[in-house]
Amino acid sequence: MAALAAVGFAAAAPFAGRPLGALNALFPSLDAIVFVTDLVTAVLLFAQYSISRSRSLFALATGYLFTAFIVVPHALTFAGAFTPAGLLGAGIQTGSWLFIFWHIGFAAGLLGYAWLREEKRPTPVPEASALPAIGWSVAGVMAVVLGLTWLSTAGAHLLPPIILDQSRMSPIVVYPIWLTILLSAAAIVVLLLRRRSVLDQWLMVVALVFIAELVFSGLLPTVRFSLGFYAGRVFSIMTSSIVLTVMLAETTRLYMRLARSNAMLRREQANKLMNLEAVVASISHEIRQPIAAMSVSSAAAIRLLQREPPDLAEARSALKDVQSDGRRANAILQDIRALFGKGDQEQERIDINETALAALQAVRGALDDHRVSVRSELKPDLPHVIGHGGQLQEVVVNLLQNAVEAMGAIEDDRRVLTVRTTRDGDKAIVVEVEDSGPGIDAKSLDKVFDAFVTTKPGGMGLGLAICRMIIDRHGGQLSASAAHPRGVVFRMVLPQGSLPR
Repeated sequence: MAALAAVGFAAAAPFAGRPLGALNALFPSLDAIVFVTDLVTAVLLFAQYSISRSRSLFALATGYLFTAFIVVPHALTFAGAFTPAGLLGAGIQTGSWLFIFWHIGFAAGLLGYAWLREEKRPTPVPEASALPAIGWSVAGVMAVVLGLTWLSTAGAHLLPPIILDQSRMSPIVVYPIWLTILLSAAAIVVLLLRRRSVLDQWLMVVALVFIAELVFSGLLPTVRFSLGFYAGRVFSIMTSSIVLTVMLAETTRLYMRLARSNAMLRREQANKLMNLEAVVASISHEIRQPIAAMSVSSAAAIRLLQREPPDLAEARSALKDVQSDGRRANAILQDIRALFGKGDQEQERIDINETALAALQAVRGALDDHRVSVRSELKPDLPHVIGHGGQLQEVVVNLLQNAVEAMGAIEDDRRVLTVRTTRDGDKAIVVEVEDSGPGIDAKSLDKVFDAFVTTKPGGMGLGLAICRMIIDRHGGQLSASAAHPRGVVFRMVLPQGSLPR
């Protein structure tokens, strides 16, 4: 903006004294623009003052309010705009003196802001004290404007003439112009010494444009309605709009930041609710299997005891299964607590073959009920892995249970479940669970591990997501691929001797 003003000044300065036609009706329109922009700027600055209680902002807001009020009589009394002499009993000097008062008052507001600029944050003041101060400022400015309007109209004889006739200006006009320029230059110097904010930088630009306006208005041209005379009015519009534009842009930027922060807060709340839902759903998902197994075993034990004579051996075996499933349910709760907790998880050396066999034993009832043939291809003498045995067993149990359910829709003699373990190079152990079911669409293979995504009717879509979370925490990988000629292979790769993350 400063560069643009400098270019405009350099382009117009050589021709500042060239006479142009008198466009008296134009000036009230320009004053109306200044009135609106300065009044809105004053309102925004007073709003900032009500929050910060900064004396410098109060002085600047008062300066903008003064310019907004004084352009009203300036527009009404401008000779030739509404009447040949102007309204309110104006004379030939009235409009020019109001212009001088207008610019001296604004320069004083800039200097007051710069001089009162606090080096430290102002002491907070109770909120109730802001409104009376603003009210007194409005009343004081109105009183001053009314007094200066009277002085420029009825009391014009008390002021030295600065307009000789309709087209010529008096040489003494340079004195109040130079006074205003000195006040503006002093404001720039003080702001340079105390500059700390973006507003300070833009106010220095305002002061520079303001000085350029004054040079065009009373120093370079010696006649009214010259090119410099009109150029000064263009700079006047720039002066009144710079701070307003900056404040509106800053307000918009702050609003965007607030909107983004609010959106992030909502996402964080949604994520917390999602995590809570995931914990509850995972508990339900994991605990359902051992509870169902306990119900089946206890019902079988009751039937065995009701026989004549009671089959005590089989009943005892069924009750042992109930006891085993109860321990498993307790272990699952502990595993889930360890999975979602923040503390260190218990580490142990795990024989992956024993884990696979224990998982097959846990789903023995489901295998029998669905008439699934099991093939175990467990490579002997595999190295141990280090991690949480209960969690890894639950991963294998989930994979086996999913495989059994996937084969429920095919013929009995084609239901084959294969569990194999092997090595992957020298540093990893592989566990594969393969079924002979209908398989999964290739496009859906990458999505089956996403939370709340399921291919089963009534499924929660959490089992595989939790399985992948567990394997990830053990530093491994869990993937799915198509089996041949049909079915799906879930492949779990665990680092040999690695510690869980």
